[in-house]
Amino acid sequence: MNHFELLNGELACEGVPLTAIAAAVGTPVYVYSTATLRRHYEVFTNAFRKHPELGQPLVAYAVKANSNISVLKTLGDLGAGADTVSEGEIRRALAAGIPGERIVFSGVGKTEAEIAFALTSGVSEINVESEPEMLTVAKVAQGLGVRATIAIRVNPNVAAGGHAKIATGKAEDKFGVSFDEAARLYSNAANNAHLNPVGVACHIGSQITDLEPMRKAFTLMRGLVEKLRAQELKVERLDLGGGLGVPYFHMPDPPTPDDFAAVVAETIGGLGVQLAFEPGRVIAANAGVLLARVLHIHERPENRRFAVLDAAMNDLVRPAMYDAYHDIRPVRLRPGPLLAYDVVGPICETGDTFTRERMLPPLEAGDLVAFMSAGAYGASMSSEYNTRPLVPEVLVNGDQLAVVRPRPSYEDMLAREPVADWLT
Repeated sequence: MNHFELLNGELACEGVPLTAIAAAVGTPVYVYSTATLRRHYEVFTNAFRKHPELGQPLVAYAVKANSNISVLKTLGDLGAGADTVSEGEIRRALAAGIPGERIVFSGVGKTEAEIAFALTSGVSEINVESEPEMLTVAKVAQGLGVRATIAIRVNPNVAAGGHAKIATGKAEDKFGVSFDEAARLYSNAANNAHLNPVGVACHIGSQITDLEPMRKAFTLMRGLVEKLRAQELKVERLDLGGGLGVPYFHMPDPPTPDDFAAVVAETIGGLGVQLAFEPGRVIAANAGVLLARVLHIHERPENRRFAVLDAAMNDLVRPAMYDAYHDIRPVRLRPGPLLAYDVVGPICETGDTFTRERMLPPLEAGDLVAFMSAGAYGASMSSEYNTRPLVPEVLVNGDQLAVVRPRPSYEDMLAREPVADWLT
């Protein structure tokens, strides 16, 4: 469920018409619904309350999905933690008021500076993804005179995810270590004065709509915990990642958080570990839209009709990068039969195409359209390609709105690039 519905004949976010946001902020603009963010987080966490044998997991929201500080604070105030993959994301989580003990630091390429920042910030754990990284964490911890709390991320060699570029659990993917490596590294870490191994972790992909790969991966992870404990190694935590699919408008409904929690209970129940999950897309995707304006309609003699928008691939890269489908809705519906449109942006690349031959209601220059399900991996992946200003972000709460990332001016953009001394 989301809170983008018709209000007095036009699309609104909660109690605020999208036309009002366009008038106040301009387009393109990302618009997020507080009510949807809260509801999605609560549905996810409530699913686990139905399985008291699992305890109360840490729900560490995946910051990369939508890293806006106001979005993070909205979730953090509900009790969410943060799954982070850079020093910058840790800083964002801390700035949003999420305490270090609810922050997990993951990623395959952590620098020594980032590791040091994580340790001095008191993050809950560092998910280690290779032996060289584990040795680097130990080295940095030794230099700081601390003992680093770590979990070993395992690659279970289980295929899952909605696209090859977002599948992370196969042996050929860069993430994590094999089960054999995990057992050896865990034992080595337990004997290292600068490391405190507390658990193991896995994450097999994103936009997963079939729970069987998760059931397989979780069963394997349970076996690893039992193997480590049989070696008299302490294993207190189990991080099972995220990846639960989003109910996009063009697809059958994926498994629900209740279905997901049931699989976790079936495979992990009774293990006696502190569980952690890293949902991102499932919380943020349907909580946001990208609002854009039609610049003009270009009709070609060869029966092609282009709707040229002021939004482009630098604002929403998912269609170009992942062949992603986004439902496109006119903010105000014009009467008439559906027509086939190629919906494109102004960037000088053929890849700047959101969709081809999409059947849509009639569109005219000046019309507003909303790209639905754009709250995840939209603004967080945007860029200033073609020297286009970053898209502003607006957060709505009931009938209130706030600009939570302003659109930079061209002067702001140019001022970041000083000219080399010898050119002045």
